[in-house]
Amino acid sequence: MDTTPRADAPPAPAAAVTLPSRPRMRAEVLIVLGLSLGQAAVYAAVRLVERYLQTTPIGGQTTTLNPSQSSVDVIDLIIQVLRIGFSLMPVALALYLLSQHGASSRVRLGLVGPARAWWGDVGWGAILAASIGLPGLALYAISRALGQTVRVDTSGLPDAWWAATILLMAAAAAGVLEEFVIVGFVLTRLRDLRWAPWAAIVVAALVRGAYHLYQGWPMALGNLAMGLVFGYVYLRRGRLAPLVLAHWTLDAVAFIGPEVVPQEWLVSLGIV
Repeated sequence: MDTTPRADAPPAPAAAVTLPSRPRMRAEVLIVLGLSLGQAAVYAAVRLVERYLQTTPIGGQTTTLNPSQSSVDVIDLIIQVLRIGFSLMPVALALYLLSQHGASSRVRLGLVGPARAWWGDVGWGAILAASIGLPGLALYAISRALGQTVRVDTSGLPDAWWAATILLMAAAAAGVLEEFVIVGFVLTRLRDLRWAPWAAIVVAALVRGAYHLYQGWPMALGNLAMGLVFGYVYLRRGRLAPLVLAHWTLDAVAFIGPEVVPQEWLVSLGIV
């Protein structure tokens, strides 16, 4: 069985659209990454060095996702919503760039098709979430036991009525940002630049792993592996929605799970 990613898998291959010049496309990739996840990767690498230089071992350190932004409840809510909204601006830029010269970003990313195709996306999203989520949970527990991963507190929000909604929105925003930028835009542009399929997949996966370095190198490697799987599935199926759905599911469970699962269960699993 041929397992090589198909070079013509995306719904609108480069030959079907008028592309910008190669220098412009390279500049676009650098600009989009510099404004979003590439910037996050640089900061994450610096943060990892800082963690190893601190007197407290990395396994005894904590990082908080979705921290509170204000001691005033309503202001905290407003800032959380604004933060989520503005975090998606690089996605708008990426879609704009992919839509140049009459091209359709929706077509290029496989965000079209009949209901049957969308239901297939849901099924693939569930398969990906399960195949990535369970090994990821095991990796986190093992790397915590080895003292090479920080404790990840997935919610620094107050015990407010809106907290769960914000966490779900943050999970959705993370899924949209990472998959549209790293897979939808970067991987597509690398293919437009005539990169070999596996080379494009590896580079995109390396960026994904790099911006998770703040958690520790084992989790960065785990996300690199996730990037390889996601990139392969995208080039094989030519549809971005399954990756977004899988990512949202993984983050939603990670963000909401610790709030609803009994503490003693988390301790026994080595998660906290």
